[in-house]
This record gives sequence, structure tokens and C-alpha cells, in this order.
Amino acid sequence: MRSCKYTITSRQVHHCAVQRVQTCLRLGDHGPKCSAAVVLAVLFWAAARISSLAAACVALAAAPCDQAVRGALLATLPVFAELQRRLNQALAGGLPRILRRRRQDVAFDLTLLPYYGQPQADPKELYRGASKAGTKQFHAYATAYVIFQGCRYTLGLRAVHHSDPWEDVVGDLLRQVRQTGVKVRCLFLDRGFYSVNVIRYLQAARCPFIMPVIRRGRKPGHPQGASGTWALTTWKRSGWTTYTLEDKQKHGRKATVTIAVCRHRLPERTRSGRLLRRRRVRIWLYAVWGLPPHSVAWVRDTYRRRFGIESSYRQLNQTRIRTSSRSPLLRLLFVGLALVLRNVWVWLHWEVLAKKRRGKRRVDLNQLPLRAMLHWLQGVVEGMLGVKQSVSSERSWGT
Repeated sequence: MRSCKYTITSRQVHHCAVQRVQTCLRLGDHGPKCSAAVVLAVLFWAAARISSLAAACVALAAAPCDQAVRGALLATLPVFAELQRRLNQALAGGLPRILRRRRQDVAFDLTLLPYYGQPQADPKELYRGASKAGTKQFHAYATAYVIFQGCRYTLGLRAVHHSDPWEDVVGDLLRQVRQTGVKVRCLFLDRGFYSVNVIRYLQAARCPFIMPVIRRGRKPGHPQGASGTWALTTWKRSGWTTYTLEDKQKHGRKATVTIAVCRHRLPERTRSGRLLRRRRVRIWLYAVWGLPPHSVAWVRDTYRRRFGIESSYRQLNQTRIRTSSRSPLLRLLFVGLALVLRNVWVWLHWEVLAKKRRGKRRVDLNQLPLRAMLHWLQGVVEGMLGVKQSVSSERSWGT
């Protein structure tokens, strides 16, 4: 068994993260105290601690005040569209070459961050949806995500406003993925993208896809019988069918897809965990287009790989700087920075920590967990700026 010859240090990881972020963002100095290096150090500390800029500035001894850091960011950051473009460049940096050699499975999804305040300038900058966490207003972000041998990279990021058409969101993400050089073998979408315009766009772009079908029409218990896609749930066996969607709001535009009806029996258990003989039947409907013929079970098992994108959102929340600011620019920066740091973590495991073996590399994400890498970044920043070890008081300790 080969022994390890190299050692990866926290300073090397910090230098890699700074290079990845600063090369694309190109933050400038804003005064002698708010240099680009200091601002990035404060951002990294806040991201590692899942705290705010104010908490980072209070904890770090040589850091400027939070107002100065926030003012430096607003003064040096580009406009919203340019910042989004630069963040996508940072996400695309360091992608393995093997991703570009063959077609890959890509997933699109939408994450909603609850928002309880007022919009900064335009009410359209917020996304409105079903009630979640006590609010119906959100800052929404759509992401593109590649599924590759245990390494999950985020390829694209786009802010979503309430008035944005879904076909524009899908089109922007698809262009960002193609700009990275990754060719799409199959696109996995959430059920929220199930619409005539999105399907027609993907068909025109010649992009194969799988997405769940929204059940519409009369339910099976209706006196007149089931209709629409609800009628497909009454099938006694799995199978295939062709279905035509119609958008009545846009002069009856139509789109035709193949629907896979998947009936699957799941074992039921009692509260004590004992397995029962009867099995519960679950029915899934998937819209499929552009793929070679496969079994219905293959469609179900293949689409299950999409749920890996949920882990990227969980890790996004483990790295995202907290803020109460109304600025969409700062909120986009904090979300993009979290995804870039996560991509750096994935890159380290694939390019540096992966073990060589015949066939493909062996990736073990337990070698350096994401939280451990963030603690490394926090330690390097505290070595640069110091940590406050005391606080002033008007009264002595013993009184």
C-alpha cells in the first residue's frame, strides 16, 4: 500500500479559494483599511461561521467596521448582471477536463430563500410563491448542477424574479452550461418547470430531458371519472403514452411529450418496524423527450439522481453569509460565494485528494468535510487579522 507523499495545508486551500474568487470578481481596494484582501478575508470568515459581516468585523481584531466593509463592497462590485456573469465564471473555473470529453447528466432546480422585508427598488425583484417559513416573498436562484462520479459541481447560477418566464430561466442556464464546455446528455428538471413554453424551448434546442408531470384534471374519485394527467394514475400497469399539453393563455400553444407511467410497490412497515405483507402502490409520471427507448424503471431510477442537487442546497446554507440587507446585489454575492467555495471543496477532492486506481479515481468526501475546510479558512483569516480576546467595560471584573 502506497503511503502519502504530500501534505495539504490550510494556507494552500485559502490561497486556492482566494485565487478562484478574486480572479473572476476582480474586487478593488477601497481605502487603506478596506483592501481587497481584507474584504475577502472578512467574507471568508463570515461564510465559515455562517454569520453576518457585522459579526465578522466585531470578532476580527484588525478588521474595519461592518459599515466600511459593506460600503467597500457596494463601491467596488459591478452591476447586478455583470456580477452574475463573473460569479458564473468563478463557478466554471477548475472544472475537470473529463467533464468536457463526454456528455453529462445535468440538473436544473430552484432554491427559495425566505425574505421578510420590503424590496429595495422594484417589487419585481422578489419571487412570490406558496407560503414557506412564514412568508410568501423570496429571493430565488436557479442553479445548474452536473452529476459526475460522486463529484457534484454547480455550473451556473441565475437570479429569478417573479415576472421572469420559465423558458428564459432554462435558456440562460442552458447557455451557461454550454459555455463551460459541458455537453448535456440528459437534463433533469423539477416539476415546477413543467409547462408548454419550457418543453417547446428544450425541443427546439434539441436537449433531451426528464421531468415530473403535474397532475391536472379531474381526480379518480370524481363522479364523471378521471381526466387529464390524473387519468394516467388509474393504469393497472406501468407503461408509455403520448400526451399533448395546451397553454390556453397563449392562443392555445401546444407541446407533445412522451409520458412514462411508473407504478411501484413499496413495502409497508408498522410503527415497530415490522414488515407487512401488503405493499403500498406509488405512481410517478415523467415527461420524457429525446432519449433512446428504455424501460419505465430506468426512467425512475435515472431521475432519482437529480435529488443530489438538494445536497448542494444544504451545503449552500452551511456556507451562505447571513444578512438582513435589502440589496439584491449583496444577496447574490453571498449566494454565489457559497457555491464557489463549495466548488473549491469538490475540486480539492477530485484533483488533489482522490486516490488513483484502475478505471476511475476513488473520491472519499470524508477525507476533508466541507465544514473542516471552512474551519481551515477561518483559522487562516484569524491568523491574518487576529481575534479580539478582550472587551472594554465600565465596571471591574469582581463587582
